[in-house]
Amino acid sequence: MKALFVNGSPRKNWNTYKMLESAMQGAQDSGAECELVNLYEIQPFRGCMSCFACKLKNAKTNGLCAIHDSLRPVLEKALTSDVIVAGSPIYFSYPTALNRAFLERLMFPVLSYNGKYDEETHSMESGILTRNIYTAMIYTMGYPDEKGIKDFGYDVMFAETQRFMKQLFGYSEVLYAYNTYQFADYSRYDVMEGIEPMKAKYREEHFPEDLKKAYELGKRLVEKAGENS
Repeated sequence: MKALFVNGSPRKNWNTYKMLESAMQGAQDSGAECELVNLYEIQPFRGCMSCFACKLKNAKTNGLCAIHDSLRPVLEKALTSDVIVAGSPIYFSYPTALNRAFLERLMFPVLSYNGKYDEETHSMESGILTRNIYTAMIYTMGYPDEKGIKDFGYDVMFAETQRFMKQLFGYSEVLYAYNTYQFADYSRYDVMEGIEPMKAKYREEHFPEDLKKAYELGKRLVEKAGENS
């Protein structure tokens, strides 16, 4: 059983990384062989180039992006994994560019345009994989609660990514961590007065629970993969 964890944050040992680390511990405790990749350590790489090599008739890519660069070994590992968990902070209302590049390069080669037309969804897209990969996204953000992401429409964007991951890989979950602590030393930065004590209090009360949820997520995905292998 293999589980791959992909950090789309430029930081290590901070919110997103710690959530992924906790999820990886849960996966390890369930017997998985785990690896955590930091995307910012392996750049430069690009998102999908729309070369369509993966869509050619009789293509031999077998769901793997045809571009040979520093991301390709990660994509190879992903396609041979039983579990994939990708994490990203939210910057300017979106996951990071490298997280998006990874997902484009991971998902598009797996997608086929040669599926049966669905009258309800008006889609003819399907996945080419013959087995399930149990996937999840972890998002960390400064917004204080679930209401915040709905007010700004984040839930729609996150749900669309989850829909594609479920469609292409067979299973997907999403986990959020809200109101995250941004700076190790707030006194160095020009921020609103009183925000640091509020953030510190929230982190003390909620982040341990977020880490526990991440642990349970990693454990659950591995167990589901084992049940259906």
